[in-house]
Amino acid sequence: MSDAAAVLRLHYYPSNASLAPHIVLREIGAPFELVLVDRAVQAQHSTAYRRLNPTGRIPTLEDGDLVLWETAAILLHLGERFPEARLVPPPGSPMRARLLTWLFHLSNTPQAEMRGYFYPDTRSDDPAALPGIRAKAEATLADMFAYIDTALGQGPFLLGETYTVADPLLLMLIRWGRGFARPLREHVHLGPYARRLLARPAVAAAFAAEGISAPFV
Repeated sequence: MSDAAAVLRLHYYPSNASLAPHIVLREIGAPFELVLVDRAVQAQHSTAYRRLNPTGRIPTLEDGDLVLWETAAILLHLGERFPEARLVPPPGSPMRARLLTWLFHLSNTPQAEMRGYFYPDTRSDDPAALPGIRAKAEATLADMFAYIDTALGQGPFLLGETYTVADPLLLMLIRWGRGFARPLREHVHLGPYARRLLARPAVAAAFAAEGISAPFV
């Protein structure tokens, strides 16, 4: 069990999958520490880091003696850990079920497909095949986000009027798609949605702390 007075430490790298938990930590307003995992020197594969997170991926959250990885799991934990922030609906409620649907969908479907776009070499050892893999991933992601754009509608958030831990996760993915042939910000609903989230003080503070500069999405 985590302790209310435990130190929260987020192991992160700028604009990586740690960005969504970083935003949520700032939304919550509880004290926390950022610990840089320098991917430039492959620190995520260091012995020290793998003691915390054997997958060698980012992010990792330390909450006292509790150590978590997987972005969606960290988001849900933080929302439950600080119920006063009202970032997760009550257990057993229809809204909670919708939140879980979005967390699982975003992390298991578009976020997973992003690996083919950014790391096509993980899907083939043939250098000649890599451009095709990347192009196919981008086309698949375009279809995925077309659905998300339609489902989002006017929002203003994924769960309608209620801002939850799923929203920073979607914003992070929209940012990752800024280099697509059709950037995700150009979708009818995703663009205004991203701008609404970028206007939140917690989002601006997280981007500033990570040194993220425009274009943000």
